[in-house]
Amino acid sequence: MRGHAEALMPLIARVMSAADIEFTDLDRIAVTVGPGSFTGLRVGVAAARGIALATGKPAVGVTTLAALAAPFFEADEMSALLAVVDARHEQVYMQLFGLGGRSLIAPRLVSIREAIRAAMASPTRIVGNAAKLIEDAWPDNERRPPLVSAVRAPDIAWVARLGAATNDLTSRVKPLYLREADAHPQESGILPRQ
Repeated sequence: MRGHAEALMPLIARVMSAADIEFTDLDRIAVTVGPGSFTGLRVGVAAARGIALATGKPAVGVTTLAALAAPFFEADEMSALLAVVDARHEQVYMQLFGLGGRSLIAPRLVSIREAIRAAMASPTRIVGNAAKLIEDAWPDNERRPPLVSAVRAPDIAWVARLGAATNDLTSRVKPLYLREADAHPQESGILPRQ
C-alpha cells in the first residue's frame, strides 16, 4: 500500500470528481491540524496549504479534539466533555470542554491519570480513540462517566462544518504538535563543521 502522501491527492481528486465540483468552487480548505501522528499531520496540512495556494482560497485549521467533540455538543450542549486521543506510553492528548462547547482546558499531552482527574470535576462525557483507556483506568470508587464513546476519528462533515464556521481566515495553518518527535538525527552521522 502506498503511503499517506501518495494516496491523499488521488483520493481528494476522486471526491471532487464524485461531487462534480472544481477546487475553485470551494470557499475555503479545512484540515485537521492535530494532535495526531506527525506524518499524517504534515501530509494533511501540506495538501491543504497546497490546494489553498493553487486556488487562492484560504486554508483553515481545526483541531482533532474539537472535531471529535463537536457532534456530541450538537446532541447535548449542557454537559462537559473530555476529548481524548491515544498518545501511547500511558499518555493521551486531551481537551476539556464545558457548557456549549467552551474550551476549559486547552489541548495538551497528559498522563491517563491526569485526564481522569480533569474529567472527575463534574459528570463528564468522554469521547475519542482513548476513551476506553480512560474508562478502564477509572477508579472503582468514583462515579462513572455518563458517556464513553470510543470514536476512532473525527467525522469529516464536522471538520467541514467547523472550518466553515471559523472567522480566522488569515492565520497560517500549521500542525499542532504537543510532544517532541520520537525520531531524532543520529549523532554519529553528523559531519564536523569546517
